[in-house]
Amino acid sequence: MYYKYEIINNGKEDILYLYLNMKYEFSKELIGNDFNDLSRRTKNFINSNNINFKGKKVYLIVDNIVVKTVDISNATIDYYNDNSMYNPDGFMLNIELADSSICEMSLRDYLLNQLLSFYSYKFHNEVYKAICVLFNTYAFKMMSKNKLIPFNDSFSSYDLVAEYKSSSDYNNIIDNFNLIIDEVKGQFLTYNNDYILPFIHYSNSGYTLSNINYPYLSSIKCLWDLISNNYINYHDYDYNYLSNLLNIPVTSKSRIDIINSYNDKYIIIDKKKFSFSEFKTLLNLISSDFYFIVYNNYLRIINIGCGNSYGLSLFSANEIAKNGSKYNNILSYFFPKTKLYKYIKKEH
Repeated sequence: MYYKYEIINNGKEDILYLYLNMKYEFSKELIGNDFNDLSRRTKNFINSNNINFKGKKVYLIVDNIVVKTVDISNATIDYYNDNSMYNPDGFMLNIELADSSICEMSLRDYLLNQLLSFYSYKFHNEVYKAICVLFNTYAFKMMSKNKLIPFNDSFSSYDLVAEYKSSSDYNNIIDNFNLIIDEVKGQFLTYNNDYILPFIHYSNSGYTLSNINYPYLSSIKCLWDLISNNYINYHDYDYNYLSNLLNIPVTSKSRIDIINSYNDKYIIIDKKKFSFSEFKTLLNLISSDFYFIVYNNYLRIINIGCGNSYGLSLFSANEIAKNGSKYNNILSYFFPKTKLYKYIKKEH
């Protein structure tokens, strides 16, 4: 992932120095002698950022050390300008990073990052395939609509790859994920001919939730989730601490009402109204399904499930996969109103 550049003349020719941030880098291109894809990436970066570079030699810099020299004189950018969405290496995304900078990367790198963020040795490959289809869909949706995937937009964020590289099994995990990406390449879900959003949670209270704003979300039985380790959790909040978190006075005498109807989901503490998601965020709760027990000195909040209970339940999906179901069956179970499509390369 290139994050800055400079052009230096060595007395004979201009040389472009590109600096890589290996904290975000998946690629194994710096090992070995296959320069084709690396030169295409480099040429694409030059064109996308309107760099006025007429030379042909590029130095790749990591930690102030030249690690590779690339000749881009014969490189073509047609590979990356091809918007055929069947190709995870050819479809390019604009990703906002934590520092608000924008980086261009391939769909494959984006999918690898998302899959790693859900990684568990317990998960079946069919679950990862379902996740991959959902983030294929999200990438296609965001790039066609906004030309950008914003950082931490509640559906995805691009994390530091370095956080995952400490795993002794990292290379095997990446190799497996690459096979998964290739198997479901170009596949996506739609509702009423529009891409859906990738609603995913770990577990719920025994059924997923519908939402009037997202008609493709259905209430689906997930009895498998009843045996999840995260089925029930609780936390005790001192009233003074709780008052500071919510910015209102809360005591054992406060009136607490939970409104959980089809159209309205909110909490009223005395006269202060909180949406479920707002309350969950303020108290750092693991789900939006909660109950209260009032004690004299503290308030006990009981959480059921883990996540927002919308869309794909990872725990239930894994149980279904272990019973022999494929990713397309898993997706149709959790998103029964959607259709699964695939982009196919047109033959010229």
